[in-house]
Amino acid sequence: MKVEVLLKFMADVHSVATRSYNMSQIRSKDTKPEIVVRKFLHKNGFRYRLHVNNLPGKPDIVLSKYKTIVFVQGCFWHGHENCVKFRIPKTKTEWWANKILGNKTRDNLHRINLETAGWKVLYIWECNLQLEQLITLANDIVDKEKG
Repeated sequence: MKVEVLLKFMADVHSVATRSYNMSQIRSKDTKPEIVVRKFLHKNGFRYRLHVNNLPGKPDIVLSKYKTIVFVQGCFWHGHENCVKFRIPKTKTEWWANKILGNKTRDNLHRINLETAGWKVLYIWECNLQLEQLITLANDIVDKEKG
């Protein structure tokens, strides 16, 4: 019984202050993957607005000319299925599972609201930031037959 209790409350590999600092450095906008996508789009002639707060979900990239929204998703935070970058932590597993499920549910609700309003919604995942996926994204933006 004593061993179970010790394992249950096993300490984090970081101190509380270090963990708090690490978590405070995680941003919801202007992330490295988002900047990679923005630079690619701008270099290829796309003009956009960032984080438009009067649209559901405050989208990362809004291309009004194409009536298209681009969300740049972090694999961990948005629960990218079958991805090596997504794994539920072994501590506070239930809390993290609920947190990520809530993020996925909210993402889906925003997608539905945007599509209902006539927007085409595209996602690019953090793990898919190779040139081929960015070219596919650009083609999906200008392809009016899709969506």
